[in-house]
Amino acid sequence: MRTDSSPGDLPAREHLPATDAGTPVLDVVIPVYNEEKDLQPCVLRLHEHLKRTFPYAFRITVADNASTDTTPQVAARLAARLPEVVSRRLEQKGRGRALRTVWSASDAPVLAYMDVDLSTDLNALLPLVAPLISGHSDLAIGSRLARSSRVVRGAKREFISRSYNLILRGSLQARFSDAQCGFKAIRRDVAQVLLPLVEDSGWFFDTEMLVLAERAGLRIHEVPVDWVDDPDSTVHIVRTATDDLKGVWRVGRALAGGSLSLDRLARPFGDDPRDRELTDVPKGLARQLVGFCVVGGLSTLFYLLLYSGFRSFSGSQVANALALLVSAVANTAANRRLTFGVRGRGGAVRHQAQGLVVFGIGLVLTSGSLAALNAATNDPAHSTELAVLIAANLAATVLRFLLFRAWVFPDRHDEPSTSTSPSPSTPAPSPVVASHRPGGHAAHPAAPHPMPVRPGPPAYRPLPQRPTAPATPSSPTQAATSYDTAPFRAGDAADQGWGDSTMQMQAVRPHDHDPRNAR
Repeated sequence: MRTDSSPGDLPAREHLPATDAGTPVLDVVIPVYNEEKDLQPCVLRLHEHLKRTFPYAFRITVADNASTDTTPQVAARLAARLPEVVSRRLEQKGRGRALRTVWSASDAPVLAYMDVDLSTDLNALLPLVAPLISGHSDLAIGSRLARSSRVVRGAKREFISRSYNLILRGSLQARFSDAQCGFKAIRRDVAQVLLPLVEDSGWFFDTEMLVLAERAGLRIHEVPVDWVDDPDSTVHIVRTATDDLKGVWRVGRALAGGSLSLDRLARPFGDDPRDRELTDVPKGLARQLVGFCVVGGLSTLFYLLLYSGFRSFSGSQVANALALLVSAVANTAANRRLTFGVRGRGGAVRHQAQGLVVFGIGLVLTSGSLAALNAATNDPAHSTELAVLIAANLAATVLRFLLFRAWVFPDRHDEPSTSTSPSPSTPAPSPVVASHRPGGHAAHPAAPHPMPVRPGPPAYRPLPQRPTAPATPSSPTQAATSYDTAPFRAGDAADQGWGDSTMQMQAVRPHDHDPRNAR
């Protein structure tokens, strides 16, 4: 398990902390090339949707990919008209190049992009970025191929899209369902480390980014979307498909050759719950069971082959003992390395000695089964002997796994401490926990509460909201509201009736309701 940290490591996932009110939480990039007709309706519609539904500060960035029509002038007029809109001009074409350039320079903690045709319904935008704001996920993608997605497009594009994703699953073992949907988001701290590893600057940029993120163990959130095909799309399907296949071959070859330094995307030790020291929770049991079953199946075949060979020149008991001895040594060595992950020669002799003891138990079970068979039948058939031995070996296999896990290869890290009481030098856990109270007033410490309090993750102030018209303050405290951390005793919130300082979300359109609803 890797425990060190390098400059390329990602920080631990956490809910985005509060920042200055002027810093946008979300930066939506719209890459365009010669889109003078669709650009203004797209930006106006997106801006209106974000103003109406998105609770945090945002920015819309138009990334012009060396357009030769009036697209730059349209983008400049929109940027001058709307304060949340900015325009960036690139002198080279390529959607991937535009996204890499804008995302690398953005100061927003969440970065997204969408196609200018707005084929994807905008109601999926907030579900797309919410897991990134909360710290749950690293990337998020819209999926047109999810079971609950609702898609309207021609048979040709449907066939190409599904065929492409089948190619990704078969060649690169991709698990995400839709690589090319123009509706994606990524956390900025992840993009800073991931984007330098992405080589493509065109349409394959999305796929390469997702494949590398998935191979590095990053969490990708998928959102089913409603999507309507744009019949006026200028995307050249054949050329794009050819470039994508070339990219699949390049990335697959790089992954197979180990030339991609995906260790740069490792999370710090402790962020993964599997890294935590948890008592009374067996570690790796599922993986060990799978490994043991595979090794056991191969060992059984090896044992039966040996038994059949030894049986040709010896009795059944001698053949069984020799076959078990040879296969037991091989089985112990294979389980030591593959199932329980023990490396090196240290303790190998002791493990083999303990494995021979387990072999002795298996010998007693199988020999006893053969003895019982010979007592019941004077001259049993060879197939009957094999059937009895298989049944006896199944019983011995279960016992062998339990002995291997508990005695031969025990997990020393799973042993709980023998002392459950704190030492005199160890301070007792404090019953005081942190909370946010508006107004900046500190609460007085109270007596320890008898109920034990488990420490939780750090709390953060609300994310910055869009500036709104200032309300008239009723008191100096309300005029300079701040969110300071104040200690309080567990249970005080219920005892004193403190108000919840969490931002309350109002309905987007309160007048939109069903008149048949009596409420």
